[in-house]
Parts: sequence; structure tokens; C-alpha cells
Amino acid sequence: MASRLARGFMTVGGWTMASRILGFVRDILIGAFLGSSAVAEAFLIAFSLPNMFRRFFAEGTLNVAFVPMFAKKHEGGPTEHKAALEFARDAFSGLAFILVIFSIVAQIFMPALVYAMASGFSDDGRFDLAVTYGRIAFPYILFISLAALLSGVLNATGRFVAAAAAPVLLNVIFIAAMYLAHLGGYDIGTALAWTVPVAGIAQVALVWVAASRAGYRLIPRMPHMTPELKRLAIIAAPAALAGGVTQINLLVGRQVASFYEGAVAWLYYADRLYQLPLGVVGIAIGIVLLPELSRNLRAGETVASREALSRAGEMSLALTIPAAVALVVIPTQLIDVLFQRGAFTASDTGWTALATAIYGIGLPAFVLQKVLSSVYFARENTRTPFYFALIGMVVNAGLAIGLSYHLGFIAAAIGTTLAGWVITGLTWIGAARMGEEARFDARFWARLLRICAASGIMGLALWGMALALAPLFAISGLKVAALTVLVLGGIAIYAIAGQILGAFRLSEVKSAFRRGG
Repeated sequence: MASRLARGFMTVGGWTMASRILGFVRDILIGAFLGSSAVAEAFLIAFSLPNMFRRFFAEGTLNVAFVPMFAKKHEGGPTEHKAALEFARDAFSGLAFILVIFSIVAQIFMPALVYAMASGFSDDGRFDLAVTYGRIAFPYILFISLAALLSGVLNATGRFVAAAAAPVLLNVIFIAAMYLAHLGGYDIGTALAWTVPVAGIAQVALVWVAASRAGYRLIPRMPHMTPELKRLAIIAAPAALAGGVTQINLLVGRQVASFYEGAVAWLYYADRLYQLPLGVVGIAIGIVLLPELSRNLRAGETVASREALSRAGEMSLALTIPAAVALVVIPTQLIDVLFQRGAFTASDTGWTALATAIYGIGLPAFVLQKVLSSVYFARENTRTPFYFALIGMVVNAGLAIGLSYHLGFIAAAIGTTLAGWVITGLTWIGAARMGEEARFDARFWARLLRICAASGIMGLALWGMALALAPLFAISGLKVAALTVLVLGGIAIYAIAGQILGAFRLSEVKSAFRRGG
């Protein structure tokens, strides 16, 4: 079990790392070409629209309910394969039907959607530009949501590669499109908008082929409500509401930011930076852990369930706590080297770095949410996370709106981070009340303290090295080398401190990589 969990984590984590690195290249190019200009902000709002509803329809709702139900049928053996295939086809067809209608409606009401996302745009040219880009980009929700369902099929069958590789394809297409538009003298913003649906088609094609090869060839047909789909809808509804609450939190943040010129872009670039460890660790663990817990619970393996949960939490925090420390200690150096070029100015760097540090404080909470939520979803319990999300929404809105009058746009980042910790705390307490199988074991707690100590040592070392290397960051030709020394030095110090303190064993890491290969 542990080797299967590690192998799946390494597969998903490796591809997610590749995707996030390419995503950084994509965002570096957007920053260089557009900076925090009106075109950049209009495109970022337009791109966020299908992504917001994607999380509502796909990752945050349907797959949470779909994966455990599909996994049970798939694990039933050859006799259950036909039932699993029919269930997947029904879900695929129903989702496609709903999203086609939804996309048509969104085209009609796009001005209202943009206003709901960024009412601060209404007094200038950003609004009309965002509406135009939004209409072009919105069909992406159809393709990416279908790709998410197909990815759920692949993940439930233990095939992680194609689903994890799909975002890599997205970023490759974005990078190519920007370069071609730049070389051809075309408008970068318009090129980016048209790239969104094209990339979505490519992603769904990739995972559709992979699912077909796995024995699940899903061809859309006229949807019809079956007892299984009714059950799916009942389970998914609370998760959909929870996803809606999460999107309200994002809406609040964007609304606050839209009243400060450049702030939408600053929060976006900061979000992208902390999403790197969150995506590599939290999403990878969540994708692999949910099917694992579903299998263990169905088999009544309480000890195996606790082992899977504890090792997932341990691996997650061993990687994200030091990442969070780094985001808090050296955010300016990171933003400077990664984004400050072309249209992205030193002022942009300062504001983005501040948001990055605040998001960094919340990083361990965001990752633990991914791990702990699997405990609920594996039991087909989507109601409780919804209630926790409601509380988080109130906390986020109160802080983001209330503090914005005193702190400006940065109140949005503060609200997101503190709400994240509140939700994580509630999720943690609720999981512990389910029984021993939903609690972290003694080894987890012992190693957590050591991980924190090793991360603290690394943070102090990074602070000292940043002071020593400050003159090099003032020289454009040496900034990359200085950041490389900081990053590699921090990794080495954390690895040594962690090994000495017993936060982890390098032999365990090597073993996991060998299993993941």
C-alpha cells in the first residue's frame, strides 16, 4: 500500500512539477509582454471565469463524488467493468449536455459575469476588453471539465500519467502561442484568449485517448437520468455548494483587487508562485489518496487507512512547510528574478512579493485541506466540508472587505490565508472525530515537530544568505545565479537539518523515487 501511494505520488507530482515549471514560463512571458497593464488584467479576469466554474463543476464537485463511486465499480472485477463503463458514459454525457447549455448562457450574460468578477473595471476600458476575451475563452469550461472527468476515470484505475500530463500540454500551447504572436506582430492579449479553448480541446483529446486505451471509451450520447446519476447528483450537490463558497471567496478577493490598478495582476502572479508547491504536493497527494482511502474503507482496512492518511500528511508537510518558509523569507528575490523584466516593473515586484509572503503563511493549511478532505470524500460525505467552507467564506469576506479600507488590496490575500487556516482546523477536528482511521498517527506528530525545526533552521540560513547576496541581486546579469545559490543552499540545509533531526530519512526519499520510476 505504502509503495503504491508513493509511486502514484511521484508520478502525479513529477508531471505536476513539469506543468508548474512550464506554467511559470508562461506567466513570466505574460508578465514580460503585458506586465500589470489593462490588457493583462482583462485577460486574467477572462481566463479566471472558465477556471472558476471548472472547479465548481469538475474538480471540486463531480470528481469528488464520481471517483469513489466509479472506483467501487471498477474494483469489482471484469463482471463489473460494463457497469462501470455505462456509469462513466452517463456521467460524461450528462456533464457535456449541462456545460454546452451553460456556455451558451454565459456568452449572453458575459458582461454581468465580468461585472461580478471585477466591478472596479466598469469605469475604464478594462471592462469591454474583459468581456471580449471572456466570450472567446469561456468554452474552455466544457473541454476542461470533460477532461477532469476522464482524468477521474484514469486515476481511479491507477493510471496517472496522461491525466497528470494534460496540464503540461496546456502550458506548451500557451508558450508557443505567445512566441508566435510576438514574432508575427499580433496582439498578445487576443492570442492568449483564443489559445484557451484550443488548449482545452488538446487536453480533453489526450485523456480521452488514454481512457479509451484503458478500456473506457466514452462517447457522448443523449443524457438520461439513471438511479446512479441521481445518487451522484445527491452526493455532488453539497460539494458543488462548497465549491461555490470557494469561488465566492475568490470573487471577493478579485473584487477588492479590481479597485486598485494593477492589483489583479499582482495577486495573480503571487498566486501562481505559491500554487507551485500546492499543486505538486497537495493536488498530487489528494489525487492519489482519495482512491486509496476508498479502497481501504471498502475493504474495512482501518490500519491501512490510517497509515495512508498519516504518510500522505507527512510527505505533504515535509515538502510544503519549508516551501512556505522560503516564500515568507525571500519573496522579493523570487519575484525579482522570475518576473521583473519587460513590462513588469520594480514596483510590481514589491507588491507581488508582499502578497506572496502572505499566501506563503497559508500554504501548509491549503495542502492539509487537500489531504484531510479525502477522509470525507472517501466516505461520500460532502456535506461537512460544505459547512466548513461556509464558515471560511464568512471569515474571508469579513477580513478582505473590512481590512481593504485600511490595508488596500493586500486585505484579499490576508483573508484567503486566514480563512484557509480556519477551514483546515475545522476539517482536522471533524476528521479526528470519525475514528482512529481518520487520525494522524504518533509518527506523524513526532515528525511534524522535527519538520518545523528543520524548516526554521533553513529559514534563518536563507535570511542570512539573502543579506550576503544582496549586492548580486542589484546586478541584472548575476540575479539568476544569486537566486540559484539561495534555492540550492536552502534545499541542502533543509535536507541536512531534516536528516539530523529525524524529520525524514533520505533513504525513504530515495526509495520512493525508485518506486515512482
